[in-house]
Amino acid sequence: MNRSLTPEHLATLICQFPRKPAYRGLRQVLQELIGDGRIPLGTRLPSERAVSQALAVSRNTVTRAYADLVAAGFATARQGAGTFVAVPDERRRAHEHSLRSLASEHAPEGAIDLNCAATAAIPGIASAYERALERLPCYLGSDGHRPTGLPTLRALIAQMYARRGLPTDPEQIMVTSGALAGTAVVSRALSRPGDRVMIESPVYPNAIEALRLGGARLVASPMGDALDEEGWDLDGIEATLRQTRPHLAYLIPDFQNPTGFLMRDDQRARYAAALHATRTTPVVDESLQAIALTDVGMPLPFAAHAPGAITIGSVSKLLWSGLRVGWIRAPHDLIDRLIKARLQFDLGTALFDQLVVTELLDDSDVIAMRRAQLRQRRNVLAHAIGERLPDWRFRLPEGGMTLWLQLPGGSATQLAANLETVGVHVPPGPMFSVEGGNDQWLRIPYVRPEEELIEAVRRIADVWSRAPARASGRPEGSRMVIL
Repeated sequence: MNRSLTPEHLATLICQFPRKPAYRGLRQVLQELIGDGRIPLGTRLPSERAVSQALAVSRNTVTRAYADLVAAGFATARQGAGTFVAVPDERRRAHEHSLRSLASEHAPEGAIDLNCAATAAIPGIASAYERALERLPCYLGSDGHRPTGLPTLRALIAQMYARRGLPTDPEQIMVTSGALAGTAVVSRALSRPGDRVMIESPVYPNAIEALRLGGARLVASPMGDALDEEGWDLDGIEATLRQTRPHLAYLIPDFQNPTGFLMRDDQRARYAAALHATRTTPVVDESLQAIALTDVGMPLPFAAHAPGAITIGSVSKLLWSGLRVGWIRAPHDLIDRLIKARLQFDLGTALFDQLVVTELLDDSDVIAMRRAQLRQRRNVLAHAIGERLPDWRFRLPEGGMTLWLQLPGGSATQLAANLETVGVHVPPGPMFSVEGGNDQWLRIPYVRPEEELIEAVRRIADVWSRAPARASGRPEGSRMVIL
């Protein structure tokens, strides 16, 4: 099913563009919107006449801009049907490159792996394991088989939601082996092969694959301008919902991965209303919710605006990536379906790991230490980029674990390939796109030690300085780095 774009919405996305010559400026800004994923693959562009009226340019200008898009591989023209957004083959293939972490024992000496936003343990984790080990004998007389999780842990998670303004019954909680496992369970329980599932773009790549493995037909819901404070293009989201009427919608409202945006309460309310209007069930990933790095006031959980929402959480990002414990919060009437689906994957989460999490979930000292560590590393990375790559653009996120960086020009996919030759492994934007866009973007997590981040930026800047001269297709007056 192809989506269409109204001329009014297109004019809002384009805003201003260079008009000397106008056709070239229009083509450049359209290509950037497509490359960033803000106009999704397969979208039918408005007619040339409608665009000329909306932008106050001649029809010949639009005709030539569309023709140049087709020639560059960013659109296809179908006789009698219109012009449809496409992605050049070489960029789409970049998405086939799987996101992987270099196991430290196999990594070449001196290599810096920036592929995964995975954290090492911090002080306080080891002592929690010791305390959990002391409690373990009490459980060894049972079979340890609890598909929904330890009652104590489920109660703690429910209390955590209540403190955030969302009353929750422990019976609404099912403990899982991480957030990704929770996503797979929800997909298996609530969708059938061929069902449409709307998903943000750019987004966490492993979520894309988890939903695809469940047989979903993914529908991209483009984020807004990644350098604008709004974050979510709610007009576009509402149009996508009306036109595709997906069964589920996967979203990350808290420090969205990879952009770092935090959805405001008014945005959550509007988004939830749009989902309700199309009877679309939201699947809300909150695995980064606890990683606030400023004093920003945290909004209510998305489920407070959407009572039928399924919420997925995890401690793996906050506490330690080796601690694979997450959870699903769901309405009472869906829990049995989720349990049945979960039993197709495993019979429960490791009991010992659950005991460790009960020791850590409310440990304010450990959580504060992790936040302080990530805040320091974020600032070090941002400063290094500002010094060595001053023409790269980004906004400093208020939480989460990654910077989403826009190159002044060229291909992030090609740059990532070149960086591998100097031992820096970084994922290019197309890996975070449902449809292969975002090739002007890189994601760099600030989870590595400060000296590694500084060295990585030094190598990136060295490779970047040797790249061929490149022209930027951005309109004049576009926003620079936000700190």
